[in-house]
Amino acid sequence: MTPENEPPILDTDHLDMMTGADADLAAEIVGIFQHQAEVWGRMLSAGESPETWADAAHTIKGAALGVGAKRLAEACAQAETLGRSGEVSRAQAALVLGNVREQLNLALEAAARRTHELAGSAGFSASKASNS
Repeated sequence: MTPENEPPILDTDHLDMMTGADADLAAEIVGIFQHQAEVWGRMLSAGESPETWADAAHTIKGAALGVGAKRLAEACAQAETLGRSGEVSRAQAALVLGNVREQLNLALEAAARRTHELAGSAGFSASKASNS
């Protein structure tokens, strides 16, 4: 896939579709993603057992799909498949998990931006409603 054909880091159209463009609900879902990333992201280490980091990748993949972080979900799927294969070297694990962590960091940065945007739009809607 060429860079221009890659999905966005965080697909806000997907998030809007999943939440009915409800800013509060979207912010809640992004918050759940951020929490899952924080908790399970600690287990994305080649020093952990393959089962552990495969489980972590699986959980993060689900949270990523919920917010439209497709590149992260794809990286997690690769890690999960490798971790469950039964045949993985520490070097392979380090490589695939490095990609997951890179995509996770990008997705978390995009999620933080989206949270800020959602807070602004919710505040704008609330102030607009109070002025009516």
